[in-house]
Amino acid sequence: MTEIPEHLLKRSRERRALLEGGTATPAAAEQAPAATPAATEATTPAAAPAPSAPVGRGDAPVPAAPPPPKPDSFVVAAAKRRNRIPYWAMLALALLPLWAFMYARSVTTQAEVAAGPLSVGAETYGACESCHAADGSGGVGYPFTNGEVIKTFPHIEDQLRFVYFGSDNYAAAGVDIYGDPNREGGPHVVHGRNGASMPAWGGNLTDAEILGVVCHERYTLAGGDPSAMAEEFDAWCAEDSEIFADLEAGGDIRTLEQRHDGVLAIGNEPVEGSSAGPVGGE
Repeated sequence: MTEIPEHLLKRSRERRALLEGGTATPAAAEQAPAATPAATEATTPAAAPAPSAPVGRGDAPVPAAPPPPKPDSFVVAAAKRRNRIPYWAMLALALLPLWAFMYARSVTTQAEVAAGPLSVGAETYGACESCHAADGSGGVGYPFTNGEVIKTFPHIEDQLRFVYFGSDNYAAAGVDIYGDPNREGGPHVVHGRNGASMPAWGGNLTDAEILGVVCHERYTLAGGDPSAMAEEFDAWCAEDSEIFADLEAGGDIRTLEQRHDGVLAIGNEPVEGSSAGPVGGE
């Protein structure tokens, strides 16, 4: 085994101390033999710069500083400077249509809503529009307007009977004239207009609905005057009509004369209509 000279070991220790940032101890310096300049130049290598501290493998790179934000355009800057609409103003604008609607209703006269038989009749008349038109001007069936239906049926009981039994039942019973036989312009006969047939509404409509639709045809569509026909209107078509209340409670329209004075018998089968004026010696 080869021995390393002592001065080489000292030199190695001094070199390692210099690399680690330390200095040789004075004792070592004193003990080391003085070297001649030539020997020093020959044996001492040129001093190297101390290496920088190595970067650790786990260290994250320092992020670059973000670029400055791009300035707003002229349009965006102007929009940001513009004053916003207050929330209370937006709420007021949203409620403006409702306020206008309520104001319009407050200054507009509301149409009077009919009640009782006329109200029920207006709702039920849709079943008759296909033949007599929505305004009662007629079509396949006879017109009601301008008092025509009142000319045909001067007594409301005759109209109620015809609506209840219908054309086919009249024809089967051998009854041709269902209204006033002395009607101005000639009587109306079964299947007399375009061969049309009046449906039998008894059992398809309630008795109260039949009375309601007849009242609607006589006083709304035909233009009957409740003042001039007060006796009939009050008894049959007024909102507080006792006959209508009777039928709404389930009374039979065919036996009204048994429960109310001054009513012509409608009966259980078709009969010829009554002439205008008093009937039965009235």
